[in-house]
Amino acid sequence: MEIADSFEEILKHSHFRNWSPDWDVLIKIYEAFPESYSVLSPFAYSYMEELIRSTTSEYGIELKDENGINKNRKVGIRLIELAIQENEPNNIEYVAILEEIKKYYHRSKATDEGNNRHSVAHGYMHPRFWNKDSFEKLIQDIARLSKFSGF
Repeated sequence: MEIADSFEEILKHSHFRNWSPDWDVLIKIYEAFPESYSVLSPFAYSYMEELIRSTTSEYGIELKDENGINKNRKVGIRLIELAIQENEPNNIEYVAILEEIKKYYHRSKATDEGNNRHSVAHGYMHPRFWNKDSFEKLIQDIARLSKFSGF
């Protein structure tokens, strides 16, 4: 899939008010400055996470424990595992893509502190190793996930 086709697929399925305007800006920036992938990748990772979350029971609700205290939402690999668990019986194609998407995540270790976003499991490589190809592959994978969005 060409990058322009991937962007079009993402826009077609993104939330009209919450995400589409930002994707419009990202596309314009990337077209004008193709070397901007390093500043655009964090947005793409954040979007992918919210896209996956939109297919789970965590989407659109405030999570509280039995005492009414806010709970943290699942992130990274744990979010993917939740999405797989909740979608497995009904959507085999989506679950297969989620299994592939796991490559972008890994469990953080104490020695990873400072080497990934907020020291949680986001991204399969340190930002200094992002390149145009890794950015475009991420965009293509987001496009593959897009038709399953729960926005």
